[in-house]
Amino acid sequence: MSKLVKKSNISKTIEYTFIVIVCLFSIFPFYWMLAGATNRSVDVITGKITPGTNLFENIRTMLSTVKLPRAFWNSIRTSVIQTVLSIIVCSMAGYGFQIYRDKAKTRLMNILLLSMMIPFATTMIPLFKLFSRFHLLNSTMGFVLPGISTAFLIFFFRQNSVSFPVETIQAARVDGLNEFQIYIRVYVPIMAPTFAAAAIVTFMNAWNNYMWPLVVMQKQNMQTMPLLVSGLTAGYVTDYGLLMLCVSIMTIPTVVLFFSQQKKFIEGVTGSVK
Repeated sequence: MSKLVKKSNISKTIEYTFIVIVCLFSIFPFYWMLAGATNRSVDVITGKITPGTNLFENIRTMLSTVKLPRAFWNSIRTSVIQTVLSIIVCSMAGYGFQIYRDKAKTRLMNILLLSMMIPFATTMIPLFKLFSRFHLLNSTMGFVLPGISTAFLIFFFRQNSVSFPVETIQAARVDGLNEFQIYIRVYVPIMAPTFAAAAIVTFMNAWNNYMWPLVVMQKQNMQTMPLLVSGLTAGYVTDYGLLMLCVSIMTIPTVVLFFSQQKKFIEGVTGSVK
């Protein structure tokens, strides 16, 4: 018995040691980014990993050379609008695909899933020509429209709706609610974890989106945070302390959103319904 206990303790020790090592490797890039924001460019280049004393100098350089507030606001505005519209459209589509199922909808869902195999780069040029013709370049809607409806998000809502209690919908119909009222009053509250998980994923994708804003946002006053950070490396000399500071600021909204909705995110990903 004692040998089994010792063997179990050894296996747990190995398991926890492995988990700690993996966590350290995962956290280290984030730590190095924060430490680099407090160091000079030459310190970052030489691989210094301890915090420095150049934070306020980097902040002064950022405020004098980079239009960060404007880019930050552009990213917040476009990401929030795209997240809200995408959640509304895709949740309604996923709700419809699962609750009102027939053979035609199943075939349409299969076509949507096949569309996930098409790289965005192949549709970027036609989208650019279309948006240019409708004068949507350098606009919020030009940024938002391609990401409002995605096959992944529709599939995500549909799969999470599998465990949705259909009896609840039937009871709501008996009570006299129409389909839209059922969606708002019944479906949305019960599927709150799924909405939270979808909102986090959509916001992070919109916030980190680089390729499409690079094409559609051609004016400097419309650039988003990824474009601004990319522009910091476009010169002959890169200030890595400034770069690390801007990247650190760029990660704040996604970190705050994830940790504030972490519990619901996990529930939504695992498909739980309450």
